[in-house]
Amino acid sequence: MTYIITDHVGRQVNISIPPKRIVSICPAITETLFALGLESEIVGRTKYCIFPEGIVENVAIVGGTKEVNEGKIRDLQPDLILAEKEENTEAIVQALEQIAPVFVLEVRSIKEAYRFIHTLGFLTNKEQVAERLIDSCKAVFPSPHVQSGNAAYVIWRKPYMVVGRTTYINDILHTLGLHNPFANEVSRYPAVTKEELADANLDVLLLASEPFPFQQKHIAEFQAFLPNTKIVLVEGEMFWYGARMETAGEYLKKIMLFLS
Repeated sequence: MTYIITDHVGRQVNISIPPKRIVSICPAITETLFALGLESEIVGRTKYCIFPEGIVENVAIVGGTKEVNEGKIRDLQPDLILAEKEENTEAIVQALEQIAPVFVLEVRSIKEAYRFIHTLGFLTNKEQVAERLIDSCKAVFPSPHVQSGNAAYVIWRKPYMVVGRTTYINDILHTLGLHNPFANEVSRYPAVTKEELADANLDVLLLASEPFPFQQKHIAEFQAFLPNTKIVLVEGEMFWYGARMETAGEYLKKIMLFLS
């Protein structure tokens, strides 16, 4: 059946439920669709959609998250394209809606991450599976702790960029009992200087493995101007929302214990 549904950014989208041919242009969407048992329906993905390993490789690549091959997507004849506001640009959405209905999801908090899973279940007629996945994620995810220190989560180098306000990762930091001094910045992912990092009185600095691949060798670079800050390498994928939350829960609990 066909329904007119409002997506997460307020757009009216005409969607046939359940869709038979889905193109996902966001890694967390792709991984979650597989977790919902939609392997046969996923016909297109981005080159950054690398999970679940050993299965996702069978799905055609249609570009990246910021640039897509419209011709390849058109050839796949999708009846639904799934995007995410932060991961994909408005221009891409506008171009792709000339090919097929585009539903845009948005995640800015842990609560909205559960909404994300629920919505994907609703759109694909997998609501019961989605609710089981949500319950499983909630069962292992850390409970909110009282804030006990300042922390920054670094995603990029040259320039240094950190996680800011209204982001899923900022909500995770808060849940782990960490205060993010950069949460009041206008940008959701502000660029910061060495001086600004030093002035933030950070107890903890988390260096993510993606999108910039921070490694052990980068710790000394930060320690030089943050001598009293504990610097920790973290797996960036464990800070993804969606199906990844089911495996990330225990990882985040270990991070919390390590930092306490």
